[in-house]
Amino acid sequence: MPILKKTMFREYDMRGREADDELNDESMYHVGRGFGTFLIKRGVTEAVVGHDARATSESFHANVIKGLIECGVNVIDIGIITTPMGYWAQYYLKVKGLVTVTASHNPVGWNGVKLGSDLSYTLLTDDLQEVYNIIAKEDYVNGKGTIKKENILEAYMKDLLSRTKITKKFKILINTGNGTAGIVEPEIFRRAGCEVIEHFTNIDPTYPNYTANPDGTAMMEDTGEQTVANECDLGFAFDGDGDRLGLVDEKGQTIWPDRYIILLGRLVLSKEPGAKIIFDVKVSEALPEDIRAHGGTPIMWKTGHSHIKAKMLEEKAAMAGEMSGHVFFKQDFYGFDDATFAALKLLEYLSAQEESLSGVIATTPYYVSTPTIQVKATDEDKYEVVKELTEEFKKDNYKVIDINGARVYTRNGWGLVRASSNTPTLVLRFEAKTQEDLEKIQKIFKDKLDKFPVVSKEWDSSGH
Repeated sequence: MPILKKTMFREYDMRGREADDELNDESMYHVGRGFGTFLIKRGVTEAVVGHDARATSESFHANVIKGLIECGVNVIDIGIITTPMGYWAQYYLKVKGLVTVTASHNPVGWNGVKLGSDLSYTLLTDDLQEVYNIIAKEDYVNGKGTIKKENILEAYMKDLLSRTKITKKFKILINTGNGTAGIVEPEIFRRAGCEVIEHFTNIDPTYPNYTANPDGTAMMEDTGEQTVANECDLGFAFDGDGDRLGLVDEKGQTIWPDRYIILLGRLVLSKEPGAKIIFDVKVSEALPEDIRAHGGTPIMWKTGHSHIKAKMLEEKAAMAGEMSGHVFFKQDFYGFDDATFAALKLLEYLSAQEESLSGVIATTPYYVSTPTIQVKATDEDKYEVVKELTEEFKKDNYKVIDINGARVYTRNGWGLVRASSNTPTLVLRFEAKTQEDLEKIQKIFKDKLDKFPVVSKEWDSSGH
């Protein structure tokens, strides 16, 4: 049996460490064989395959392709791409199968795959477990597929630009944190008419400055400082594979995703009154409040790109967004998460505003909140910890929303604990009416979490 830890097959993709007992060339070959079998069983005989710029991604990509071809899958190799470019390629090339070799925003030393079996559909938990079981039993189909190469970058940029209307000239900072998004962001925003100041847009898989993760403070604080230093109107930060967006205003202040999603929601609702907008369990109460105020229908759902895409399809929603910076447009687009398209749409919205970004943001409702906080645990224990905490909060008579972890409400705010799908960590976030209330809620959670020996006492919001 191939050595593949079951814990690498997560809620909505597969991620593990680059190591002899986790991800390596041989294990990636078996991923290709397992997923190729999964596709063939569903009558899918073609797959688009691309990879990010991590040090191991090119060789992992080659071994995945080898496995797919030996199953009889015909492969279109699109080379180095952002994750959204892979989703887009399925539509452009009219192909249902997709493999993107990427660990997204994870630190150096990790890699993985995002797997798709239909347009705007990436595999969910049960699908991934089926792929794992195929690999564990080596129950592979055999065939002889073909391979051809396609370069999609130019067509991708032209399509996105054709779907947005930016009528002002902005001076913007672009920070891709040495990740893969550097292949597209500077050029596409120049074509959109922006004056672009580049920051860490050269690709370096060692991530010499920090992990390219706009969900953390390290990348966002640096983006803010550079935006002010270069006298830009705003700054964009993109994660390692280009599907998460960070935003700072002209004063260098981080505008966390649940605040800028308010602006995007207003844009969507101006074109489609009454539209449904989906968001995950980590967002501020201000977001559903503003959606309702502008005539929309807010829907809370599970965190995770695969979960959100499936819910969008079910609800026929116009848009969705996550606190992590994933933003999904069905209006004017295809229904998958693309940080580049979200950034272009923000510029479209701001084109129609007279105020600066900080002035526009000042019109949105606001509560005191924390960024996303990561607490180390183990992949083996994290779900059980969350389950026990959820039950304990319910026994203590708190109002608990448990569609994805536990979002626990107090009289003056709320706190969230959930298990990360991507890493052996717990994810926390807190919001309240005052700083004092915020600290009280955090203490409630800290006291409960400290009882678990497998949970670290250190709380980290840096994004590393």
